[in-house]
Amino acid sequence: MNTLLTRWGRALERDNPLPEYPRPQFARAAWMNLNGLWEYAIRKTGDAFAGYQGKIVVPFSPESQLSGVGKTLHPDETLYYKREFTPEPGFLKHTTLLHFGAVDQACKVYLNGQEAGAHVGGFTPFTLDISSYAREGANELRVEAADPTDTSYGSRGKQSAKPGGIWYTAQSGIWQTVWLESLPERHLSNVRMEPDIDAAVIKITPSDDCTAIFQEQEFALRAGEAAKLPVQDVRLWSPEHPHLYEISFECGEDHVQSYFGMRKFSLGKDAQGIPRLMLNNAPYFQNGLLDQGYWPDGLLTAPSDEALLHDIKACKALGFNMLRKHIKIEPLRWYYHCDREGMLVWQDMVNGGTKYSFGVVGILPFLGVHLDDGPKNYKHFGRESAEGRAQYYEELDYMLSHLANCVSLCMWVPFNEGWGQFDAGKAVEFIRRRDTSRTIDHASGWHDQGGGDCVSPHIYFTRLKAPSPDKWRNRAFVLSEFGGYSHAVAGHVWNPGKVFGYRKFKTLDALQEAYAKLFAKHVKPLVEKGLSAAVYTQVSDVEDEVNGVMTYDRAVVKIAPVSFAASEKTAM
Repeated sequence: MNTLLTRWGRALERDNPLPEYPRPQFARAAWMNLNGLWEYAIRKTGDAFAGYQGKIVVPFSPESQLSGVGKTLHPDETLYYKREFTPEPGFLKHTTLLHFGAVDQACKVYLNGQEAGAHVGGFTPFTLDISSYAREGANELRVEAADPTDTSYGSRGKQSAKPGGIWYTAQSGIWQTVWLESLPERHLSNVRMEPDIDAAVIKITPSDDCTAIFQEQEFALRAGEAAKLPVQDVRLWSPEHPHLYEISFECGEDHVQSYFGMRKFSLGKDAQGIPRLMLNNAPYFQNGLLDQGYWPDGLLTAPSDEALLHDIKACKALGFNMLRKHIKIEPLRWYYHCDREGMLVWQDMVNGGTKYSFGVVGILPFLGVHLDDGPKNYKHFGRESAEGRAQYYEELDYMLSHLANCVSLCMWVPFNEGWGQFDAGKAVEFIRRRDTSRTIDHASGWHDQGGGDCVSPHIYFTRLKAPSPDKWRNRAFVLSEFGGYSHAVAGHVWNPGKVFGYRKFKTLDALQEAYAKLFAKHVKPLVEKGLSAAVYTQVSDVEDEVNGVMTYDRAVVKIAPVSFAASEKTAM
């Protein structure tokens, strides 16, 4: 078992991990955190249950160090959890909700001996109404989880049963916060907020009749109807000035605190007629990093809220204004920190599908061959299963709704490098019907179908260059992955005997010199030729990969800000 720890992992309180309120943009005062020590067992699926095997720290997966378990859940096994909780007197009201931030990949939930619900999807949060099962005094909560990892078509991201190179340790079970809310009969379920800077209004669509309190005024809102609230003295949100407006909602005795930002993301043309990504109606260069969101001690789960914030602030200090959240959906607190700190976000959909053809994802793209991703090639992309394709859209729809109000989120990325890609043009239409306020990179890397708002190459092994004009098709040119320059810092490496990188450097000085040259000599000239965004690989080392701007434990920052990253004008 790996023993590399972050400083936040070393300070972990096992009986009180991740104690922060998990939904800052829809916050209530009364809630109950169920993180901490649970009982667990891993047993062969189908075998009679033979009792629990020890304690696990929720919400860390059993494969992680911080869980205190260090065992792998295999596809033919079931992971069992149990804990008791006792609500404070008066906590239980008319409607009691049990929230799970994420459980990988399928689970059933039982409360006081009765099945309360089930869920499929390892990266999407879900909520169960447990009003009929919860009671005053002690309650027994049990969860049964199963995870086929990469042996089926479900969303898995970078997890692999055989990790190495760009594929990482598989994990399973509960990996985000578990928590309770209990609400009066009349309450607000959700609200959609859409800023319109051109009209100086915030459009709000609530799920239930309620009152919005904003800028010392009250506005009566009707369920399902969009209301346009005027915003006085508009202050635009940007990475340089991440201004947020506070707003609250009252629905009977239910009180919800929230916020929004006034910003606009769009595709437009600059003074030379070049398609550009726009922020607040002006071309804006997005200087970003690929962000996998992995941790040596917690795997997909950050060891603390402070750790989440650290990565964002460290990247901004290096001069970056965007993070591409790669093949993962983070807890809502991560997006909250991006909103507050002023960090643009590209959000990848988590990839799934069965085994991918190496020729399709690893050879043809480097020969300049982009396959049609329609039905005739479903097999090559690992998408033969109709059930798997349907599940992709169910999870995509949920992700779009779940993250709709995130101020900093500016780009949707439904597919990456052909991993489980299918009908990418239709995916664009699906997203557009639900969200017209953000741009879309329909096929990041390769197998471009000519859709979306971006032409989006990944370039690691050859000279950086702009695509030929026939590839643009009135889209913005974004370099959605490049770089990957590598250096293994002794004492801060996951697997010293096996490191991976695209171009390796023996010293930090050599790495810094090459990194500065890459931006100054190769990236910067492309901006004048139409480059709208660049995503350098990556935020931190991850397992065998040592190409981060920080080590995996975040103890060493390998690069210093260079002129392009730190001071180049972002408006073009």
